[in-house]
Amino acid sequence: MARMQGNKGEPERKPQTERKHPDEWQRDLSPDHMAGQNISPFSEQQEQGLRTAHDIKGLHRGRLKDFNDTDLKQIPVLAPGTRLAQGATYIDLNEGAVPREFTATGEMTAGAEHCYVPKNQVPYEIWNRLIGEPKPGQA
Repeated sequence: MARMQGNKGEPERKPQTERKHPDEWQRDLSPDHMAGQNISPFSEQQEQGLRTAHDIKGLHRGRLKDFNDTDLKQIPVLAPGTRLAQGATYIDLNEGAVPREFTATGEMTAGAEHCYVPKNQVPYEIWNRLIGEPKPGQA
């Protein structure tokens, strides 16, 4: 959800998006404005609309059949077209028998053939089960 400035009802701007020059000189003084920035004006909205493993019937009827509905609803899966956060850890539930953790780079995007799960949004007990490394006391 977008943070609001004061009570104006306007979303807070990220410092990278601020234009520092008058419009007529912007192109000359900052020809590559925003080049290399890994931010998206839609990222917060996309996070709110994440589907879960519970929503993807093929996952919970197959690979995740041992997970209950409560657990499945805690496993967010990125929608196709969503940009992965640079340096963040993910797994692809469509990869092999046991998914491997990987670190995303800035140009990576979720494709229709992937079921990427962001590690930072999954409880650690469930994450450990997903990667095949449950700890003692975890079922």
